[in-house]
Amino acid sequence: MAPNDSAETNGGTRGTAAGRRKAARYIVPVAVAGVAAATIGLVPALASSGDPDLPKISAQELIEKIAASDTEQLSGTVKISTDLGIPSLGGLAGSFAPGGAGGDGGKGGSSADPQERMTELASGTHTLRIAADGPDKQRLSILDNASEYSLIHNGDQVWAYDSKSDQAYHATGKQAGKDAGRDAGKKSGHPVPEGVPTTPKALAEQVLKAAGPTTSVTVDGTAQVAGRDAYKLVVKPKQSGSTIGSVTVAVDAESGVPLKFTLLPAAGGKAVVDAGFTEVDFGKPDASLFTFTPPKGTEVTEADDAKAQHKADKGLGDLIPGADAAQLGGGEPGAKNTKVIGEGWSAIAEITTPGATGLPSKASGDVPAEAQQFLDALGDKVTGKFGSGTVFKTRLVNALMTDDGKVYVGAVTKDALVKAANSAS
Repeated sequence: MAPNDSAETNGGTRGTAAGRRKAARYIVPVAVAGVAAATIGLVPALASSGDPDLPKISAQELIEKIAASDTEQLSGTVKISTDLGIPSLGGLAGSFAPGGAGGDGGKGGSSADPQERMTELASGTHTLRIAADGPDKQRLSILDNASEYSLIHNGDQVWAYDSKSDQAYHATGKQAGKDAGRDAGKKSGHPVPEGVPTTPKALAEQVLKAAGPTTSVTVDGTAQVAGRDAYKLVVKPKQSGSTIGSVTVAVDAESGVPLKFTLLPAAGGKAVVDAGFTEVDFGKPDASLFTFTPPKGTEVTEADDAKAQHKADKGLGDLIPGADAAQLGGGEPGAKNTKVIGEGWSAIAEITTPGATGLPSKASGDVPAEAQQFLDALGDKVTGKFGSGTVFKTRLVNALMTDDGKVYVGAVTKDALVKAANSAS
């Protein structure tokens, strides 16, 4: 077993310094149903057959090994289990998807639209098959008992196909590049909407970009993942008040590719996210994996049509005034209606919603009964110097929405949110 080694991050690690002081993307947990997959991603249960004996490596060297990894070809199976501690999103997500339940509802939506389908990774256990051959060819498939959802990126073309509904989604040119997540990481191998991490590598990169003086990073021995020898990089907050206990990344000893990602909550219990490979091959995937022709009779939705439908039906964003992705998390901290309180793992975003209105209620007729049930299951009423409000909680991200329309959100405890609201009053 490799001897333990540690390093406290100080902003000097090459390849990660630029993003370390950027606050993480913040979202109101009522919008977790639509966005949590973008912040969190996937999860796998991986077999281990003993700890290999590997040469000593420092935390600094291992981080640099990840950053320097130039692996662009791989294929394999990823098992995903996400436990945010929120109600099942199945029925609710469908109800607020464009077109209503089932994704169409006669309104032109598609069950194959990646923006809708990726939300299912925010809860439960899923098996994925992935393949990548450079920055312009990737494939991701979500396997079900009797169906498969596949997302294929090849050059300027993106196809998504849902075998259960026999519906397809198609994007070309600039729209295809955006939907393929090309700007979110060319080597991540995830042809999905921008910002949605679907591999251990993409997840690890997000965590390491957020690391800084408030973070402890150590090398904690070795492991074997998917038949590969790996080092275990452990990242922990040095601050109190965070809901994150630790993040462990199993890094392939030969290639530097993260093979497994496990996020444990500070409160203990099972992992919130445990993502990794059960099988992996770094050889060139078969070219046929990146081609797709819709089967005869398939209903095809073009990206431009889907974009227009999204504008016509804002979905979960309608539950909170101004709670769309661009206003609650899609923009950089420091935007006109957002400021950041604190730093590092305990940072909290203070967001002033347009119109400074509080949470709509069933009594006012603004919220469907199913949505109100979802909100009630998440929320705790709180009071303080700031007045009163509701804390929406998950096992990772919590948010306080005050009755006068301010939102405090972060990967922090309820007490930390109340304290931040009081200090801002």
